[in-house]
Amino acid sequence: MAERKPKAAPAESGDPAEYITGSGAPAARAGTLEDALGVQVRSIRRQLDLTVSDLAGAAGISVGMLSKIENGQISPSLATLQAISKALNVPITTLFSAFEERRDCSFVRSGQGVVIERRGTKVGHQYELLGHGLGGDIVVEPYLITLTEEAVPYTEFRHAGVEFIYMLSGEVMYRHADRAYHLRPGDSLMFDSGAAHGPEELIVRPMTYLSVIVYARDAR
Repeated sequence: MAERKPKAAPAESGDPAEYITGSGAPAARAGTLEDALGVQVRSIRRQLDLTVSDLAGAAGISVGMLSKIENGQISPSLATLQAISKALNVPITTLFSAFEERRDCSFVRSGQGVVIERRGTKVGHQYELLGHGLGGDIVVEPYLITLTEEAVPYTEFRHAGVEFIYMLSGEVMYRHADRAYHLRPGDSLMFDSGAAHGPEELIVRPMTYLSVIVYARDAR
């Protein structure tokens, strides 16, 4: 008979570790000045459509050094930062502006999301964007999707990332790749959205479901 291992003692009430995360996500890492500088340099470089090699050459530093700066791995000298800011054509103070503690947040009141009407083969598919992220490496797009009485099936949606669907009302046979799923209120589906997908059979209309699409910002 296998020996039972003792259970770990529960965290004491009030223990800060209890409140770090309610999911499997790791705790947020405390940002350092090096991290903030790296994020800002990378962000401005990408806005200017410059490669690491382009910026390194313009600033007179090695590609390896610039890569380490962007990844927060070294503390660059003031002279190096001045060279980078000159190459980016921004004041050196701009490179430090991201060090101030900021956390992205988007608030949308009921019924005030950005509405997108699908036309053509996707007539009757109404998308309401419920929020948007301003920065970071990951893009999250939450939509409230309504398929009206005039909606028609469409199973050829394809895009980068992962999609999560939570059915709110109505019923649909939802196709993903070579399988179809019967979704009723309360059902959920999460899948690789690079494969063809979409509502294949509209069983009960109108219908609504929450769709959350997550992808890397560089995938745009």
